[in-house]
Amino acid sequence: MTFKLAIWDMDGTIVDSRDVIRTAMCRAFEACGLPEPHYDDLRKTIGLGLEEVCQTLAPDYHDIPGLSLAYKEAFVLRRQEEDFKEPLYDGAMETLERLANDNWLIAMATGKSHRGIRAIFEMHPLEQYFDTIWCADDGPGKPHPFMVEQAMNALGADAHQSLIIGDAIHDIAMGRNAGIHTIGVSWGFGEASELEAVGAHEIHHDFASLNAGLDQFAFASSEK
Repeated sequence: MTFKLAIWDMDGTIVDSRDVIRTAMCRAFEACGLPEPHYDDLRKTIGLGLEEVCQTLAPDYHDIPGLSLAYKEAFVLRRQEEDFKEPLYDGAMETLERLANDNWLIAMATGKSHRGIRAIFEMHPLEQYFDTIWCADDGPGKPHPFMVEQAMNALGADAHQSLIIGDAIHDIAMGRNAGIHTIGVSWGFGEASELEAVGAHEIHHDFASLNAGLDQFAFASSEK
């Protein structure tokens, strides 16, 4: 059996969280008396820790912890609204199931909190697929390699046996900093040109193409 580890981002890669993140951030800024952030600025921060996101979007604001708290509160309230949706991307669960059936080890490395991950698992039956989970609560956030290194250490994988799948430049930078293969996906927050610019080894535009890339990585790993 070939030893292989897929490390997944969550927001914008597995789950389409664009609406809830944008709405919550806009409401947080409004609650703090700040002008609404531009979506293009917001999307480029996805994957970073929350306070770093707020600091980037409002560099002159005097109370970043307060803005972060306002975001958390707005996020929870948005989830409680009747029209709330945070769907999986088409093909995400099928790909996770296929990898599990093909004896891949599967990890998560996300900027979400443990509370946020739990909320996703309550909506979608994903927890069963992950062998180890690392998030913003556990240590240095993206693009620091900490979460990737912890995932590999937890499962006994070496860098050449591991890859990361993510939609944001910070996912790719984290993977590159950890010395592993990096796969960018273009259906989330990052644009293909941005993922390419930060060094993604490959970029995919749908899950069919991603699956082919994963198969190619598995074959190459078996040849080593």
